[in-house]
Amino acid sequence: MTTHPATLGPEYFEDMYAASSDPWGFTSRWYEERKYAISAALLPARRYRDAFEAGCSIGVFTALLAPRCDRLLACDLSSVAVAAAAERAAGHPGTRVRRLVLPGEWPEREGGFDLIVLSEVLYYFGGADLERMLDLATTSLTPGGTLLAVHWRHPVAEYPRGGEEVHRALAGREELTRLVDHREPDFLAEVYLRGSRAPSVAESEGIV
Repeated sequence: MTTHPATLGPEYFEDMYAASSDPWGFTSRWYEERKYAISAALLPARRYRDAFEAGCSIGVFTALLAPRCDRLLACDLSSVAVAAAAERAAGHPGTRVRRLVLPGEWPEREGGFDLIVLSEVLYYFGGADLERMLDLATTSLTPGGTLLAVHWRHPVAEYPRGGEEVHRALAGREELTRLVDHREPDFLAEVYLRGSRAPSVAESEGIV
């Protein structure tokens, strides 16, 4: 039976932000800028009613999502990251940023979310927490709603899991149907829709 280290807690991330205001280079690296642009382009709908972004860090992707969402809730477990993300999202009145420790503080939304973003976050969850995160994400997603998952493919010693493993777990969810599978040497980006089939963007617009 395979075991995994414990989920990384707030202290790990607070230490990272204490050492640097942007420890992963989200604002300085072309790799990150390009990855975010690709991730945003993969979303099949032009606009979403109610979105949730788990693990938003300093809010760089949050700022890209906000103009496409009527309401967007972004969260992180680092108070430093939440403050930075809130400042970055200040020009979007429909966007809120909260400090939440997942999976225990997963937000409830009446009617569910029609977009859930799990970008560079699932491999931080050890033990049974990964399955709990996936349970919460799938049950919180509206029928036909979009789930975007993006993760680094290279091993990181301190992470409980790797990107390939968390995407395999996601692919095993019977409630979800994969629409997009984007693979590069450095990262995976997948889009799932909740339901038994995933209509293409052209099909959704009546082009085919």
